[in-house]
Amino acid sequence: MKIKLLVVGKTEKKELQSLIGDYQKRLSHYINFQLEVIPSPKAAKNRSVPEQKQLEGQAILSQINSSDILVLLDENGQTYSSKGFAKELQKYMNAGTRQLVFVIGGPFGFSEEVYSRSRTKISLSRMTFSHQMIRLFFTEQLYRAFTILRNESYHHQ
Repeated sequence: MKIKLLVVGKTEKKELQSLIGDYQKRLSHYINFQLEVIPSPKAAKNRSVPEQKQLEGQAILSQINSSDILVLLDENGQTYSSKGFAKELQKYMNAGTRQLVFVIGGPFGFSEEVYSRSRTKISLSRMTFSHQMIRLFFTEQLYRAFTILRNESYHHQ
């Protein structure tokens, strides 16, 4: 299985880029993982929210193959413990999923077309975090999930 994380817009903070890169490198020991940045729409500040969501949605969907399983990181999604998330990943692997695509959208959420295409939504917390921070939190949780699945000592109960 391959895992792709699609994110809208660049990570501005070099410290966050470095930490995300560290977890990307760690993940490479377990799975084929890639993080792809979808550029924010040009002149986003001059666009309406629906128009911005529509443009981001088109860009997201252009990066998805018909066989991909699409999972949105969304504030209204299902929440999991770290062990529960690891079990969900294991289910996708057991089902023979070729590519699992997680998406962190822009600041206003996703277009209806993206919601319609997705298999499910997950939430990392009931709290709101910046989209920059979620990238780090999510890559760390992916890494944690694989260490849980391999019974390694990273996760403590």
